[in-house]
Amino acid sequence: MRRQQGFEGVWWGALQAGVQRLRLVFRLQRDADGQLRGTIDSPDQAATGIPISAITVEGNTIRIRSDAVQGEFVGALSEDGKQLTGTWKQGGQELPLTLTRGEPPAPKRPQEPKPPFPYRTEEVRVPNLKGRFELAGTLTLPDGKPPFPAIVFFTGSGAQNRDQEIFGHKPFLVLADYLTRAGYATLRMDDRGVGGSGGDMRTATTLDFADDALAGVRYLQKRKEIDRKRIGLLGHSEGALVGVIAAAKAPREVAFLIMLAGTGVSGEQILYRQAALISRKSGIAEPLIERNRVLQQRVFEILKRERDDAKAQEAIYEAFAESLGAGASLPENQKTALRAQAATYTTPWFRTFIRLDPAPYLRKVRCPVLALNGELDLQVDPEQNLPVIERALREGGNKQITIRRLPNLNHLFQKAKTGLITEYAEIEETFNPDALEIIRKWLDKTVRGTK
Repeated sequence: MRRQQGFEGVWWGALQAGVQRLRLVFRLQRDADGQLRGTIDSPDQAATGIPISAITVEGNTIRIRSDAVQGEFVGALSEDGKQLTGTWKQGGQELPLTLTRGEPPAPKRPQEPKPPFPYRTEEVRVPNLKGRFELAGTLTLPDGKPPFPAIVFFTGSGAQNRDQEIFGHKPFLVLADYLTRAGYATLRMDDRGVGGSGGDMRTATTLDFADDALAGVRYLQKRKEIDRKRIGLLGHSEGALVGVIAAAKAPREVAFLIMLAGTGVSGEQILYRQAALISRKSGIAEPLIERNRVLQQRVFEILKRERDDAKAQEAIYEAFAESLGAGASLPENQKTALRAQAATYTTPWFRTFIRLDPAPYLRKVRCPVLALNGELDLQVDPEQNLPVIERALREGGNKQITIRRLPNLNHLFQKAKTGLITEYAEIEETFNPDALEIIRKWLDKTVRGTK
């Protein structure tokens, strides 16, 4: 009985799969009936609260199954009750996994700024008049004499808070602190439907997010501390595309644009390249990479052909099942998981993302543009995107363009070894100091030099 009670609590450990290290956190507790229940977190994949489907205990051995990820852990409790030693099974693989009682060690984030700050911060509400809701944000105002040039930040894909918090990092907090100390006001906002912001992320697309970014610009135009002629946008990943669309829609209101890991081609092309690069870097065999490409193409063709969401979801589910070579023989829990996955492809955001071509918007951008990519970026490949960005801007007549590829930096602008997503949480650096300096020097020359 002592051992059975000892399974309760928080346990963590790390899987070593080739070059990838993935931490797993199991949170186990007893319900009112005395049964063990729980969830799993995968911090290195930014996944929390993954449901556990079943837990069984036999003596000192526990079996934990999650249908959501088609994974299972079987482990034995140590005599002192402090470790679980066993195996994690998923996708036909078996990997050793030792869990230790307690929360995983807090990651070190030496760049994260701590108060007191040598500048003013203010919690603000930014009205989106078109959407009839407000965005919650933080405005930073430098020490010194106003009016100040200002920068509106916009996050990458997915529901993100104002700091673009991901894998224990807060890159927008680091950027805002650095640039405010350098004399620039900044506004960073929770995405619609996130944190203190109103609106609904589920029905929104990239085009809607451009309205959110412009709402930030227009809010700053009314602040007496801000120079309304020197308000620009800074976006990361999809946020860079949001900035492009906003600058194209309101060329007289956006004074400059900073694209961090921005895209120059459609989401469909981004996802093909992203999947191939990550797979190769992870050591996946070429036939499997090609098979995944064929499946991606089939899914995207379904989305472009079938407008009815229910019919598209069913067709995508059938494509998934066929790719597994199982069809009707799939267990019910796996069918449920595949149907849930299929539903994620028919959201308004994803349907728009795969089709949206940045080039027509880039041709309409008239303000100065700084476009940066890390050479180890596996999510937005600089070779695929930077030349297209530059070409489209020049085709539109824009001559104020600075394009830089930064060596050894990944998608988050961290100094990295492989560029794999699984490194993001392990790296202590949140945003490379050299990249920060490049942004500041460009702003000093471009924005302050053209006051």
